[in-house]
Amino acid sequence: MSNLIDPRAIIDPTARLAEGVSVGPWTVIGADVEIGPGSRIESHVVIKGPTRIGANNHIYQFSSVGEDTPDLKYKGEPTRLVMGDNNIIREGVTIHRGTVQDRGETTIGDNNLLMAYVHIGHDSVIGNNCILVNNASLAGHVHVGDWAILSGYTLVHQFCHIGAHCFTGMASAIGKDVPAYVMVAGNPVAAKSINSEGLRRRGFSKEDIATLNKAFKLVYRRGLTTEEAVRELRLLAESCEPVNLLIDSLQQSTRGIVR
Repeated sequence: MSNLIDPRAIIDPTARLAEGVSVGPWTVIGADVEIGPGSRIESHVVIKGPTRIGANNHIYQFSSVGEDTPDLKYKGEPTRLVMGDNNIIREGVTIHRGTVQDRGETTIGDNNLLMAYVHIGHDSVIGNNCILVNNASLAGHVHVGDWAILSGYTLVHQFCHIGAHCFTGMASAIGKDVPAYVMVAGNPVAAKSINSEGLRRRGFSKEDIATLNKAFKLVYRRGLTTEEAVRELRLLAESCEPVNLLIDSLQQSTRGIVR
């Protein structure tokens, strides 16, 4: 493994690097960092612990991974960052660890793409197969569901939940929860439609997409309260199981949903 570690890298003796990890020059890997097999760390990266990084991740230059949060409530407690497998972290990305006031952990799942200069705030949770485009920024405590795509310069307020399969337009400013499957855009952000194209690409049937479009209109075009909409959505879910994910995201909302 030694020939994969550039001699100009600085690696704390307590860091644990699995077989096949490569580290570029002038990268700094601190104490209590664990990196899984096959991961590639380019030059000029800083990784601080406690941080656990899974297998086959690729972290590009000038990224800062596992740094303390600037949240003024943070007083140096031993919080964590946990990252899964097969993630691509592009240039200049910043990812902060958690705080004891919340989960104590920032979590990133598998198969995600974080493009240049994305920011992941403390205690945030990113699912699997997400794409965050250049300069998208998550404040602390944000949750992003599987397969969500956040376009460039999307801003997400703290404690917001972005549902699975959502799509945000360029420079969206999000201050409330976005239900599953919904496409939003604007500043302030507004719900536009179901993310039909994304669902088609992921193999959803034409029938299920049509039903989800009906579900969107039920939530956003009928003037119903969330509770009233959920009651009617349950009827749609009897013949379209994916509607249940929309129901769950509506019921779990604590900030209210984007309208």
